[in-house]
Amino acid sequence: MKRILLSTVCVAVLGLAAAAVEPAQAQDQGSVEVLHWWTSGGEAAAVGVLKQDMESKGVAWQDMPVAGGAGEAAMTALRARVTSGNPPTAAQLLGMSLRAWAEEGYLGDLTEVAEPEGWDSVIPEPLQAFAKYDGHYVAAPVNIHRPNWLWSNAKIFEENGLTPPKTWDEFNQVAEALQAKGIQPLAHGGQNWQDTTVFDDVVLGIGGPEFYQKAIIEADPEALGSDTMVKVFDQMRKIRGFVDPNFSGRDWNLATAMVLNGEAAMQLMGDWAKGEIIAAGKTPGVDILCTPAPGTEGSFLFNTDFFAMFDVGEERRPAQLIMASAAMSPSFQETFNLAKGSIPARTDVPGDKFDECGKQSMADIKAAQEKGTLMGSLAHGHAQPPAVQGAMFDVVTNHFNSDQSSADAAKALVDAVAAAQ
Repeated sequence: MKRILLSTVCVAVLGLAAAAVEPAQAQDQGSVEVLHWWTSGGEAAAVGVLKQDMESKGVAWQDMPVAGGAGEAAMTALRARVTSGNPPTAAQLLGMSLRAWAEEGYLGDLTEVAEPEGWDSVIPEPLQAFAKYDGHYVAAPVNIHRPNWLWSNAKIFEENGLTPPKTWDEFNQVAEALQAKGIQPLAHGGQNWQDTTVFDDVVLGIGGPEFYQKAIIEADPEALGSDTMVKVFDQMRKIRGFVDPNFSGRDWNLATAMVLNGEAAMQLMGDWAKGEIIAAGKTPGVDILCTPAPGTEGSFLFNTDFFAMFDVGEERRPAQLIMASAAMSPSFQETFNLAKGSIPARTDVPGDKFDECGKQSMADIKAAQEKGTLMGSLAHGHAQPPAVQGAMFDVVTNHFNSDQSSADAAKALVDAVAAAQ
């Protein structure tokens, strides 16, 4: 692995990052070029928090946004930059992709930032498993997202005498009741990662955490081809019937807007949707209700955005180290996640400023850690390597958009995973 050995000047720069910087000093500390896919309204507001923080420290921010909710276009752009010998200072990466870049030797060692700042004591171990490589920090986690949320339009539910469903059977009953009244039950975007976000929820909600561990985290062929998985695909077929005909290719934030505008009653989506709710001037937990996806109460699927720090050489290193320190500061983690809709990656950030949904996430993740039900999301890059994840995406999306039987889909899942491993 390519190591970063801090020089005396770098240590001095870290001191500036940790201390209050006088206006005269907060000049010309270099620049950072940051590749990310935070381009929706709520996401752009959140990344702007870090940009302002960096500029207050005298570090110029060069933004490199690449649109696309799952980051596929961003990863293509990143690969082109790195292989041409010109990596960005930092890039937004998800867990398994981060691990792959570390294994290829392209990331720098942040240990001499992480150790004095005590990262080990405040970052949950499941996140450390991705943030570290070969025992050394190579990335700074900035948030913890929970993909297994159900968002419900409070007005629609109240006017129709309904409550958010807690099981998949209840979900089907609620959706059918809404459909009978001419109300669109579910807002959804027809993209493979969105299809698999729903799939994650159904696997966990029908099979439970032990089955999710076997089928999704371990990719056990017996679990993948089981009767339980057939039931999962049966439910996916029912969900397809609750989606409007124009869902294909729709971005996630446009589906969220349907719920915000009363054009649909529910959305199965991660808590980044909360950033859109806040940006629209509505209150999460009041105007738009938040409940765990049906059947998943007591479990917590996680998706963490990391700033991976690439090995960029001596000249660009000082600003990069300031950024790593700033991204992990409690004040930034609080402000950023209040804007983003997620919760801090640090466990020592108080939750008093967070809305009811955020406070519930903080309580639920603590309980899930104690129960051993804090697990990485397949849809969001924390369960399987990219090749296996992509193979599973293809099966889920093909089934969702065809008349393929559930039994055939389960068999296809077994075959696709075996071929990709």
